[in-house]
Amino acid sequence: MTKIADIRTDYIKHQLNKEEVLDNPVEQFSAWFKESLRAEVTEINAMTLSTVKANNRPSSRIVLLKGIEAGNFLFYSNYLSNKGKELAENPYGALTFFWWELERQVRIEGKIALVSAEQSDQYFNSRPRGSQIGAVTSPQSAVIENRQILEERAVQIKKKFANKDVTRPSQWGGYALIPDYVEFWQGRADRLHDRIVYQLEDDQTWSKNRLAP
Repeated sequence: MTKIADIRTDYIKHQLNKEEVLDNPVEQFSAWFKESLRAEVTEINAMTLSTVKANNRPSSRIVLLKGIEAGNFLFYSNYLSNKGKELAENPYGALTFFWWELERQVRIEGKIALVSAEQSDQYFNSRPRGSQIGAVTSPQSAVIENRQILEERAVQIKKKFANKDVTRPSQWGGYALIPDYVEFWQGRADRLHDRIVYQLEDDQTWSKNRLAP
């Protein structure tokens, strides 16, 4: 069996220069995202969302980015899930993207706020019907005895909404991460990676610096 410590990859595909990146980190993110689309990166919008529990322990999971609007990063979830409860207690979080095919990582930190009910409705109504049924069915993060409970509840929900639109449950909706820290990481040879960080200053302008790897 290969020793985990012996697993290594040297990153040589690209470089990242402070003078070449855009002045706005959200625009820079969008530029990288488009490059990732062209490179056919797998699950390009998958991101690690990190929150903090009431006991100050970090908590992370993979969620999907569903949009960038007005400079904010959007995702959707159940407000009563673990992440929802953690954000209600401490409305700050971090996102991490890793695009292996381009040897790139992006870290984003900031305050997380609920989007409007109207925006949540709009996105919910755009989802496949099966996903809508799933959102109504699942008491996300709650302990359940077995899967059969979910399957039986899904049958009931399907009957309830037979021949009519599924309505968004009040405990499900959108979040917007409002960034104040964005770091772009480009893998380089010999672990001398490129790191460019943007920080939002008090005057609402972005500063830009290079970090040591």
